Amino acid sequence: MVYYRAVGAVPRKRHALFSLEDGTECFEEFIGEEGFSGPGSLLYHVRVPSNLVDSRPWDVGDLRTEPNRPLRPHHFRLPDLFPPGSERGNDLVRHRRLVLANQDVRISYVVADSPSPLYSNGIGDEVVFIESGAAVLESVFGRLEVRQGDNVVVPRVGIHRWLPVDVEANGPLRAYCVEGSGHIRPPERHRSKYGQFLEGSPVTERDLRVPEGPFVAADLDVDTEVYVKHQDASGVAGSVVVYDHHPFDVVGWDGHLYPYALNYRDFSPVVGELIQPPPTYQVFEGEGFVVCNFVPRPLEFHPQAIKVPYYHSNVDSDEVMFYFAGETAARKGSGIVTGSVSLHPAAYTHGPVRAAYLDSVNHTVATEMAFMVDTFRRLGIGEGARACDLPDYPWTWAGRGPETGANDA
Repeated sequence: MVYYRAVGAVPRKRHALFSLEDGTECFEEFIGEEGFSGPGSLLYHVRVPSNLVDSRPWDVGDLRTEPNRPLRPHHFRLPDLFPPGSERGNDLVRHRRLVLANQDVRISYVVADSPSPLYSNGIGDEVVFIESGAAVLESVFGRLEVRQGDNVVVPRVGIHRWLPVDVEANGPLRAYCVEGSGHIRPPERHRSKYGQFLEGSPVTERDLRVPEGPFVAADLDVDTEVYVKHQDASGVAGSVVVYDHHPFDVVGWDGHLYPYALNYRDFSPVVGELIQPPPTYQVFEGEGFVVCNFVPRPLEFHPQAIKVPYYHSNVDSDEVMFYFAGETAARKGSGIVTGSVSLHPAAYTHGPVRAAYLDSVNHTVATEMAFMVDTFRRLGIGEGARACDLPDYPWTWAGRGPETGANDA
């Protein structure tokens, strides 16, 4: 839950017949979490929102995973999945390539230059991180301009589409997509029992950008396709459903549930005498996973402070880091660069290379920018990850990787 908004024309009382001033009849729709017991919004359509006229299968692509066996860390080079020029004709919805997944979350990557079809994820909320480019997210809630560095949260079943903006100037839209199996919210410890961000939270309501609306399509009375991701007995499935009207017919809505964007530049990191643990950088929590944004910041000020993450074992979590900008001090010499994803699985100790650990005391500023997902169930490796895996990464701590040469001891 974020905060209450009322947009456009809404009646004074809920669940009562409502017409616009010109006599146009409106039809109320509730989109809510946890049945009728969680955050939700009421939307007012000028067409009947349930009027379907057709449905057909949609092939969502290869979502199979392989276990991480034998157990080892991984380095995936995401730019290799989309060589220059391969983004032509791609959209953010239908051309995602699966990197990692488990029962709770799917992590994909896509490079796109074309508008997506209308889309609804019926399985869970999504966080789409904009690595580069710019776009407009159009939805039943309105229009939201998004840019590089945005974490864009899209609630489950909300119909929307992605429109890249000025690809010639901004480049294609590069997006790192995290699909939950439930709802994704700001961390509970950052909010009061009423949902308001607390004093001292690294994020406040002022940092969230929300849709401008209402946004009504120019031609409502046309049969319109919506791509829907859902579940069946075999797992994740897809369908294309067809309405007898355009779903962007909402003239008003109110509530606590809607898309929003948080840019990593608006996250206020906590700095201390000694290094702060990764949960300090948490921005969202989902069912079975958390999301953190690592941002530039002044480093710790104790004269002997270790200023890169100390060695740690992921007792409960598989840790996935997407490095999207800046210098990665802790993994310097490992081959990790901008566009890299590292997977450090549970039951394995990891941290910086030896030289980075010892030299970190001399550093004063962190320039690393990374998007982290920690999961509480083991991740399987998807076809996208298999296609861009660097097999020598596990041995770089011992100085035997392709980038480090002789032992760095």
